[in-house]
Amino acid sequence: MTERVQEILSWYRGESPAILGNLYRLLMQGRLGGTGRLIILPVDQGFEHGPARSFAPNPAGYHPHYHFQLALDAGLNGYAAPLGFIEAGAAEFAGQIPTILKVNSHDVLHSEKNPMGAMTASPEDALRLGCVGVGFTIYPGTEDRRFLYEQLRDVIAEARSLGLLSVVWSYPRGAELSTAGETALDVAAYAAHIAAEMGAHIIKVKLPTDHLEQADARKVYEKYGIPRATLTERVRHVVQSCFDGRRVVIFSGGSKSEDDEAIYESVRAIRDGGGFGSIIGRNTFQRERGDALEMLGKMVRIYKGEE
Repeated sequence: MTERVQEILSWYRGESPAILGNLYRLLMQGRLGGTGRLIILPVDQGFEHGPARSFAPNPAGYHPHYHFQLALDAGLNGYAAPLGFIEAGAAEFAGQIPTILKVNSHDVLHSEKNPMGAMTASPEDALRLGCVGVGFTIYPGTEDRRFLYEQLRDVIAEARSLGLLSVVWSYPRGAELSTAGETALDVAAYAAHIAAEMGAHIIKVKLPTDHLEQADARKVYEKYGIPRATLTERVRHVVQSCFDGRRVVIFSGGSKSEDDEAIYESVRAIRDGGGFGSIIGRNTFQRERGDALEMLGKMVRIYKGEE
């Protein structure tokens, strides 16, 4: 175990040895193992956006095994997916890469302004499939946020009893938030902090913009001169908002971009701002395999400080 991984584990001393062991597995896996950085491949988009929107750009991705193998060959820390995709490859890839079972999902056959995910799996399923943890999405700002928070409380409690990590996707939405507000710095930091308060071991948020959504928050940001001009500064603030950097915060890769350099610049900003890494799906599995491996390889080198 490296000193950095020892330090990170020390932030979770209240957890069971089983949870610490699963966090250790994730942090020590792959080409970033031991650095305290993470790259995780999430493939929940088939449920969340539809199969054609997700896999038609690279039809190999319709096959569940493709994603296990991509994460393995790229030397990533882990792979996250809903029940069906994990079940379809858990036996073939048992023990080869840490997996995270996404236990709630929503579809896009309705308005996304106030999304409400359904429970589609359980921590018991994650244990049965050999996962290191469960993933759960909350939508701070939506009408149903109270129900989601209460659901998450129960999921985390059950996962803890089984020795499993909890990874929380915290995505602000809701009728009272503007579109720009969903990724505003004040809102993103708030959403990350809520996930930390709920007991998340790993927190996934979107990269924040310099927009400030809430009038009362704007007054505080301006009064105390909280830096937000650069992405590095904004990442640093979001991480600070999670117990002064004592929770693992990773950042979403978003929809597929044709601007590779912009993706690499965002990775550098995450690294320099003290972020713990990326959870990047469509920008990798929607590319040809060789291109995806090249991109992930460069991301690894950036997080290692080699580029």
